[in-house]
Amino acid sequence: MLYNAYELQRTMLNGAAAWASVGAEMLTNPAMPMGYFGFGPIMASALDVFAHATMARGKPDFDIEEIEVDGKKHSVTESIILHRPFGNLVRFDHDGLPANAPKLLIVAPMSGHFATLLRGTVTRMLQSCEVYITDWADAKIVPTASGRFDLDDYIDYLIDFLRHIGPGTHMLAVCQPSVPAFAAAAVMGKHEDPCRPATLTMMGGPIDTREAPTSVNDVAMNQPLSWFENNVIATVPLTYPGAGRRVYPGFLQLAGFMAMNLGNHMISHYGMFKHLVEGDEDGAAATKAFYDEYRSVCDLTAEFYLQTVEHVFQRHSLPKGEFVHRGEVIDLAGIRDTALLAVEGEKDDISGIGQTRAALHLAPKLPDEQKKYFLAEGVGHYGIFNGSKWRNLIAPVLEDWIRQHQKKPLKIVA
Repeated sequence: MLYNAYELQRTMLNGAAAWASVGAEMLTNPAMPMGYFGFGPIMASALDVFAHATMARGKPDFDIEEIEVDGKKHSVTESIILHRPFGNLVRFDHDGLPANAPKLLIVAPMSGHFATLLRGTVTRMLQSCEVYITDWADAKIVPTASGRFDLDDYIDYLIDFLRHIGPGTHMLAVCQPSVPAFAAAAVMGKHEDPCRPATLTMMGGPIDTREAPTSVNDVAMNQPLSWFENNVIATVPLTYPGAGRRVYPGFLQLAGFMAMNLGNHMISHYGMFKHLVEGDEDGAAATKAFYDEYRSVCDLTAEFYLQTVEHVFQRHSLPKGEFVHRGEVIDLAGIRDTALLAVEGEKDDISGIGQTRAALHLAPKLPDEQKKYFLAEGVGHYGIFNGSKWRNLIAPVLEDWIRQHQKKPLKIVA
């Protein structure tokens, strides 16, 4: 019922957005006299903002066509090298990379946004690495015949992707996937898998949410799991290939994120309105580009979402040593030669300070020289992996860490 109501509302708003867009174009047409009067540009700008805020959005493209390295531009090649029902492994490469360039697997969050949210992360790391990324599918377009997808499957996908890329691969987990990536490294380390990651970098990840709980953590802790199952899980309507699948809808996740910082979002849209009124198309375009990505959301399978709430935010299964994968308790002592880098943002309001750093204390068999912590001053959650501070402050730390541990393929540990 919830999903059907949303679809009805979305259909109505799509029509309104279309008419608003037409109105804005008419008022800004040089042939229209109204566009030259004071009220015309104001009305056109208001209609433009409304149309942009309510328009339908699908999955964005990465759209990384070229990259500049040392003042020279190189064409970027994007290709799907491994296809799975719930996610593809995508590779980015360019001819400016040396033959021995490090291979980096970026694990994108499965938290309501598409992997393209990490476009800036991919672009920056392409300067020095052959980049791979997990491109998770929108659950509502995956037919029910493809089966379930839960935390066990997520970990299995990461292990399969690492094996496909090969030994010596470095792994970067952004936000939510820090937990399954940490677990995957432990599973592979325990079984002495030759394709276990050479390094694992976790950025803004909820490894142990008992450390500096945020409002996001409080929501998960203040309600029983049954509340989430009864109130935020919906059934995909018949209009999608995944009809009948139980999901956590992306539009609910977006609504939650918007509500957390509603004042900032309103100020951003007012700023866009002022840019349009003043004729500053570039300023307005920057805000539009951000929200084009931010509002592009996808659904999560219900089983994955509920297990994440239960084991990551309520029971803290991984730091307590109670996290189970395929019937086997995950032993973090299995991480013995995968170097760990924990990155946190000083102003992160999603994952509090200390939640990611906790990973360094949970790997008792890993030498201290293979552990590193970096706190990015003045950086919020989004700024950890996008923007100028990511490019100029955080990425160099990651590149240096990879360089230090870019070694021969990992050996079997006795």
